[in-house]
Amino acid sequence: MEQTLVLIKPDALKNSLTGYVLSLLSEFHTGLRFAGAKIVHVSRMLAEEHYAEHRGKIFYPSLIEYIMGRLHYPDEPRKRRVIAFVYQGPGATGRMREICGPTNPHVARETRPGCVRSLGTIVPIKDGQGKVIGDRMDNLIHASAANEDAEREIKLWFRPVDIPPSMRTYPTEINEKHYYFKDRTLSLTHEPGSVCLLAPGDIVWKTDLDALGKLHRGEASAVTLEAVAAKYLINVHQENN
Repeated sequence: MEQTLVLIKPDALKNSLTGYVLSLLSEFHTGLRFAGAKIVHVSRMLAEEHYAEHRGKIFYPSLIEYIMGRLHYPDEPRKRRVIAFVYQGPGATGRMREICGPTNPHVARETRPGCVRSLGTIVPIKDGQGKVIGDRMDNLIHASAANEDAEREIKLWFRPVDIPPSMRTYPTEINEKHYYFKDRTLSLTHEPGSVCLLAPGDIVWKTDLDALGKLHRGEASAVTLEAVAAKYLINVHQENN
């Protein structure tokens, strides 16, 4: 039973397309069912980790502002959100990508009219002098590209307890220590201003717990501290405007 991550992005929310998108993604159409759902105020840390593969590209800064909702709600921070889902079922990743359609909305309209992204658009990106230097695809929805991406993305956006026990696909463990986070650093003891990411007894993705152990010992980890911390800081506080 595969799982995949789906995000309904700020442009879909602003254009009141949430209900329409969810109807296309219903179990009747897809054969897939919800395993998790949440409304997320997207922090910069979460946005940067989600789009880590695009760091350094010309459209990266605009992409971060886009998923954080700053472009579509520049003066209304309270409306900046994304709706995140975990869908589960046979061939979930491929099935969801098929319904979403091609990443580029123009290609989607030409080759897959009626798919979700056929309702999107492409926005030019300009430099400080007003010169067009690239473009950004406002394509309404995100769906994991492959099963490996789905695992990384689900663990980035969802804690194990956000998903019913019988529907968890990836291994979990019970944490035995306190882990605190402050200014993108990790510690086992509380300091003023630090946030408790994990406490003894918490159920954690095994890969996250392995990463925290390595990072605390100063060892290299394939999973970054920010990737572990981001999910535990979702909706904890709202960043300054």
